[in-house]
Order: sequence, then C-alpha cells, then structure tokens
Amino acid sequence: MATWVFDGIGLPAGEQVHLEAGSGDPQPLPGRFALPGLVDSHCHLTIGVGVGERSLVLQGEDAASAMLDDLAQAGVGALRDVGGDRSITLKLASSPEDGRPVVLAAGRFVAPKGGYFPGLHEPVPAEELVAAIEAELDAGATWIKLVGDFPEVGPDGPIPGSTMTPNYELDAVAEMVAAVHARGARVAVHTTTDVVSDLIRVGIDSVEHGTTITAEDLETLGARGGAWTPTLSAIMHGSPDDSPELIERRRIRSEYMASMLPLARQYGVRVLAGSDVFGTVASEVDQLVKHGLSVTEALEAASTSAQDFLGLTGQGDLVTYDADPRDHPEVLATPAAVVLRGRRIR
Repeated sequence: MATWVFDGIGLPAGEQVHLEAGSGDPQPLPGRFALPGLVDSHCHLTIGVGVGERSLVLQGEDAASAMLDDLAQAGVGALRDVGGDRSITLKLASSPEDGRPVVLAAGRFVAPKGGYFPGLHEPVPAEELVAAIEAELDAGATWIKLVGDFPEVGPDGPIPGSTMTPNYELDAVAEMVAAVHARGARVAVHTTTDVVSDLIRVGIDSVEHGTTITAEDLETLGARGGAWTPTLSAIMHGSPDDSPELIERRRIRSEYMASMLPLARQYGVRVLAGSDVFGTVASEVDQLVKHGLSVTEALEAASTSAQDFLGLTGQGDLVTYDADPRDHPEVLATPAAVVLRGRRIR
C-alpha cells in the first residue's frame, strides 16, 4: 500500500490543500484539482433502458458489476441504489469490494399493483406495507424506496397523459415511515405530484425527483435536515421524436426547478446529485448549475454534502483532475487519478 499524496486546489472549497489517502510510502498523484470522492445519490444498478427509449428493464448481476466498475473509474466512491433487484443490490451493499464504490441499498421498489413500471417491482398491498419494509430492513436495506405516486399503467408501462395518483393512503405511509425510523433506517420517496407536501409532512427523509415541490415543502424538509435529489438529467431527458407539447412541458418544468433549487439551499435542504437511469454524476452537476446552484454548491451536492447526509465521510477517497471542474463540469467524467478507500484504481 502507498500513501497517495495530493498538493493543489481542493474542491469544493477551492483552497490550496495537502491531502493524503492510504498508508505506506508517499506517492504523488497527478492532477491540479481534487475532490474527496464523488457520490451518486440516486442510482439503479439493476435497471436499464429497454427497446423503447422510455421503457425500463431489469438487468442482471453482470450489468450491475460492469456499472460499478464504470462508476469507480469516474471517481464515484459511493452510491445509493434506490430500487431494483434486491437479490443483487442488497448483496452488493453487504460486501463492498476493493476498488469499487460503497453501495447503500433500498432493495425493492415499494409500490402497489399498477403503481410502478411493470416487471420492475413485486406489488405491495397497503395492508402489507409495514411487513414488506420490515423484510427489506431484515435483509440489510438501510433505505426504503417508496413510490409515492405514479401515472396509470398499461401493459407496456405508464400511459402518456394519464392521471397521476397517490399509491397509498397517507395514514399507511405515516405508519410505514414510523416503522422505518424505529429501525434506524430512512425513507426516499419517488414523487412528481403535489402529494409531495403530505409525504414531507409525515416525515419522509429524501424527495426523489420532486418536480412539484414548493417553497413551503422545502422549508419543512430543511428544518429537519432532509434531502432532495432532483435527478435533473433524467427529468430533462428527451428524444428526437418528442411532441411540441412534451417539449413545452419540459421547458416549463425546467424553469420551475430552477426557481426551487436556490430556495432549497436557502432553507437548508441537502441537495444531492443523482444520475437515475439517463444521466451521470458529471451531467447532473452540469444540470444543477444550469438550474440555479452555484458551481460550488453543485460540487457539494455530488461530494461532501452527500457524504455527510449519507454517513459516508472519512472513507479515504480522493479524485484528482487536470482541469478545473468548476469551469467545465464534464471534466468530472475523466479524472486524472482515482483513489477509493485508500487504493488507487486509476
């Protein structure tokens, strides 16, 4: 083992620093700028894009393994998997491998029949909600991923333009959240409707997507140290055959998110960077900047703030860059060197 040494500009703060990772003979790292590792806070290791650009499919262990290697080479030292094949993700979370990111896993998607993408989840009836999350926690999950609302589902997936409805009654969600917190775990919620206000009120810990979140919601969430992962790369994802109506809806959504993100910081909400299925950490940082965060705040969302919120500080990760990511966020995708938990892998 070596002690990997960096002297240069430490980010996100932008100060001259001397950093070390590992133990052994000192070895200098290339690069002029460094971050203490990246975090992908909304990741799906076992989900990929299907035949249709908007269809999603479950992938196996080989795909998850390849994705972990790709994330490591991009400087991601940890990730939160927020739903997928529990037999794979919970196993990866229980036994982190050298040279790969640490995995925090939520296990399965928690949604009723017709309440999420067909084939991606095993439905959970409302009367079995607490029992289902207890099983996930017993299996090693440290997060629970609740699908709070979803459009009407047909044989091929969500029906475009259909009504978005809550998946569970609020009393059932409140009981589930209390059960999760009693076990020392936390709840991340997929939501894209105004049900987000009620979900925040009953105590969920992390809003995923949150395209209708309000200033009042952010104030409530921030007051108790909650987080928001806007997944901008995913929600702004489009295709060449999108209709003018869809393009206009996306423009309106973009403007709204740009008005809310600065308020999130103002109210103390932990904004997190998450790739979802259609992005990367680098693309998400770029989108966060385009939607109202300063470049320092966006880098915090992808590193120090996420590490603190997820309990991942002090892992011994170090990622260096030849160019300054504050000028060109895409630089994050091609680090000069990557050290994960004291081991250099790039």
